[in-house]
Amino acid sequence: MKCDGQTIAGGNEQGNKLNQLSCPCRIYVDDKQQLIYIVDRGNDRIVKWKLNGGKSDQGQIVAGGNGQGNRIDQLNWPTDIILDEKKKSLSICDFGNRRIVRWSLENLNYDKEILIENILCWGFMMNENGDLFVSDFDNHAVKRWRKDEIGRKGKGTIVAGGNGQGNKLNQLYWPTYIFIDREETVYVSDSRNHRVMKWLKGASEGIIVAGGQGDGNSLKQLSYPMGLVANEAGDIYVADCGNSRIMCWSLGSKEGRVVIGVNGRGKGLNQLSYPEGLSFDVENNLYVPDCDNHQIQRFRVDS
Repeated sequence: MKCDGQTIAGGNEQGNKLNQLSCPCRIYVDDKQQLIYIVDRGNDRIVKWKLNGGKSDQGQIVAGGNGQGNRIDQLNWPTDIILDEKKKSLSICDFGNRRIVRWSLENLNYDKEILIENILCWGFMMNENGDLFVSDFDNHAVKRWRKDEIGRKGKGTIVAGGNGQGNKLNQLYWPTYIFIDREETVYVSDSRNHRVMKWLKGASEGIIVAGGQGDGNSLKQLSYPMGLVANEAGDIYVADCGNSRIMCWSLGSKEGRVVIGVNGRGKGLNQLSYPEGLSFDVENNLYVPDCDNHQIQRFRVDS
């Protein structure tokens, strides 16, 4: 497998200038507009960059950037975003404020609202029906809010975990990022159990599909998994954060293969430093928030 890395945002040391990032953790690729939205977590802001930018380019602040705080115009340790193309808005996991908020991209100064309160949300994803699936970090669960429930004071419906902290098949331990397929199968990075779990719709327990062999760096292990994507073939790409690598686990496989980061943690073209998110574009380019290198890298992944 050939992987060539390219820095498309940041890479100018850690900082808060418009050409800098600080611990970026999650991205959303807008293929239509050729833009990338970045959760610039250390700066408590969301920034927008041109998709074909680079170190010489700079971003535009589209949410936060007003200091860390709990005002409606502030963010506190944001961890995930969703772009709503129809409403021209961003939904944001505002982790430190225990809330999910929505910011308009057309009226940055005024149009903001709280969608869900009192939830320590690390990651979320919206399905084609507009239902929101959220990782509930505190309660070791993944919950669903149906489209007509979002913005109301509801507790959501548990679709994975929710049976206390633990490592049984019906339990999770600090779930972080999630992925939902068209059948509403929930894939969740079960970070402190060092595994990825797959929960079929309506299931009472999950299936281990990656890791689950303790914290380690063998091909059978993960270390604090974060972002993940599952394709139609059943392959699972996961940001193996603690090992500073991206791995791919084929359907039914007992071990994965290293896609990026085979040379260990570092700043080289095929190296990462504590990656958290990952995302593919329509041309099968893989985008990785290279957290401790304070940059976004793009890789052409050819099987």
